[in-house]
Amino acid sequence: MNLYGLTNELVTLPTPYYLYDLDLLNQTLLVAKTAAKKYNIHVHYALKANHNDPLLKKIIATGFGADCVSGPEIEKALESGFSNDKILMAGVGKSDQEIAYALDANIACLNCESLEELQVIATIASSKKLIAPIALRINPDVASFTHQYITTGTEDDKFGIAINDLQVVLKYIQEQPSLNLIGLHFHIGSQISDNSVFDALCEQVNKINKWFINQGIQLPIINMGGGLSIDYLDPVKNSIANFDAHFSRLRNGLQISEIQQIHVELGRSIVGQCGNLVSKILYKKKTAKIEFLILDAGMTELIRPALYQAFHHIEPLEITDDKLPLHNYTVVGPICESSDTFGKDISLPLSERGDILVIRSAGAYGEVMSSNYNLRKKATIFYMENKKLLL
Repeated sequence: MNLYGLTNELVTLPTPYYLYDLDLLNQTLLVAKTAAKKYNIHVHYALKANHNDPLLKKIIATGFGADCVSGPEIEKALESGFSNDKILMAGVGKSDQEIAYALDANIACLNCESLEELQVIATIASSKKLIAPIALRINPDVASFTHQYITTGTEDDKFGIAINDLQVVLKYIQEQPSLNLIGLHFHIGSQISDNSVFDALCEQVNKINKWFINQGIQLPIINMGGGLSIDYLDPVKNSIANFDAHFSRLRNGLQISEIQQIHVELGRSIVGQCGNLVSKILYKKKTAKIEFLILDAGMTELIRPALYQAFHHIEPLEITDDKLPLHNYTVVGPICESSDTFGKDISLPLSERGDILVIRSAGAYGEVMSSNYNLRKKATIFYMENKKLLL
């Protein structure tokens, strides 16, 4: 029997392939929706994590909105069925065409990251005789203590408007009839494992919100971004993120009025654990110090280990005797790059050519970041629901 309690169907499928557990996604969405309702949190799903159609269909059915970072993502959200009044657009480098498309689509809000961007939006909106709903993405200078490549909220990062620039920015907005400031937006990073970071963020948001109130401005939307982590080390034991604790922390940490809403942008925590990458061992290779398992999947299917030095739990597809001795392997892909490595010193039962491994927690930033580098073909996608493989 394999990990998913199915027959030998998964063994016979051509590797590499992505396998999505829609049952787990359903459970995750239910937990997230229940917690959001409990704490009156507005959830927007971040399409950048995964825009796979069957996944989006279930997310839309939950009633969540969408967080988009490009014009094509807005188009995808609308085509998939997200309501335009629940779609937000972020991104530090929105093109003129993307801004125009977002305005024509009448989405809920554009999260703006610089004075120059505001000037462009104002010009485009004015030319269309429209009023652009905007939120200011403010850089709170809060360290998230995550990987440097996914940190977004310190003064050295490219994202957001500096706090010291708020007076100038606000003055400009107040002079522009084509801009309607409706919210504040914050996002300090992804996969934040130290939850106390969100306490520090709340403190900064409270100060900034109070500053706006002192200017006579009470904005209805306080968008706290994403960052909620998942457990890559033990995805079986902790298959669903702790939405209740996260939402409770935000609700209790923020000092907002009754007319202000808390919004969040969740991606990884929604879909991360429901997707896995399944791959076959092509070769076993031993050097003086290292024993390699060379897979038919590589950084073209899952770039996170190469890009972020990220850890993904790896295990055999077939369930074996847990009393068998374990061996330490360096698990690598076939790509002509030394960084094409999934993990070092990975403990696995004795493995041979033809064995199939599962790389867990690949539902976010896996398929969506895949490429055809080395002219490789895209991996096939399969789904399972109600404990059955959907073909």
